Amino acid sequence: MDKDHIKGAAKEVAGKIQKKTGDLLDDTSMEAKGAAKEVAGKAQQKVGDAKDAMRDARDDAKTTDHLDDDTLVRRPTDR
Repeated sequence: MDKDHIKGAAKEVAGKIQKKTGDLLDDTSMEAKGAAKEVAGKAQQKVGDAKDAMRDARDDAKTTDHLDDDTLVRRPTDR
């Protein structure tokens, strides 16, 4: 988990609260701003997910055992 997940979750919750408050006060502008903030928070969390996936892939690539180039034998596949 990184800062994008945390900030995104906070922004999403704040947006939900603002949207609900706008609904209760019959303030469509506040409601719309809250909805936009909620969507932005969800998007920021997706950015965090993508960063996690890239980080995991990089870590997997570093820890995978590799063959030396001279032990690799390439043969033509004439089937």
